[in-house]
Amino acid sequence: MLDIQDLKREFVMGDQTVRALKGITFDIKAGEFVTIMGSSGSGKTTLLNILGCLDKPTDGSYYLDGVDVKHLSRDELAGLRNTKIGFVFQAYNLLPRTSALENVELPLFYNKTISADERKDRAIKSLESVKLAERFDHTPSQLSGGQQQRVAIARALVNHPVMILADEATGNLDTRTSYEIMALMQELNAEGKTIVFVTHEPDIAAFSTRTIMLRDGKIQKDSINTNQRSAKEALASLPESDDY
Repeated sequence: MLDIQDLKREFVMGDQTVRALKGITFDIKAGEFVTIMGSSGSGKTTLLNILGCLDKPTDGSYYLDGVDVKHLSRDELAGLRNTKIGFVFQAYNLLPRTSALENVELPLFYNKTISADERKDRAIKSLESVKLAERFDHTPSQLSGGQQQRVAIARALVNHPVMILADEATGNLDTRTSYEIMALMQELNAEGKTIVFVTHEPDIAAFSTRTIMLRDGKIQKDSINTNQRSAKEALASLPESDDY
């Protein structure tokens, strides 16, 4: 699914060259649930931008579903992003004055082969898959943070991508809601979705099947999570909320 070999990314800043990635090699197979961790300055954001086809490496290779990303034009990169990758962001990135259904439909407007009826049908099914069947006509301001993130996940799924790429997708959520989102991610992974989840939270990483740790532009550790936690069980173990 993802094949990365000796990936390097350098930026020229004035008379200095910043080496953000210093020769990273790993692959991700279809159906894996991988978290990428790293502190500020580790190269995590640079790697995320390359994985999401928002940037290209200075050297090395990145193949996404058999496509060599490095040699694509800007328009080809945009097409690859729209068809192969479903993005989920920390800040949700929903249009505030449009309904949940319209937000989920948005990526399909760029595909001229899909009719309006099919676009709506796929958006409805995508919202149903994240358990928001009763919230189709709600705008983001009428939804909780967790519900807004579910809309964002539905939007990421609507194009049937080969990979879901999540950037700190639980960063704005409380513990209970974070676990709810991770339970949904585990359900999607169990259905065969490939998930790459960027986080700085070890408890969130424990819900994945594998963790890649970055430090100073290199892979410090790449390990299988032999004791993968169940987000549903973690959610059930939380004390009842005393909010009123």
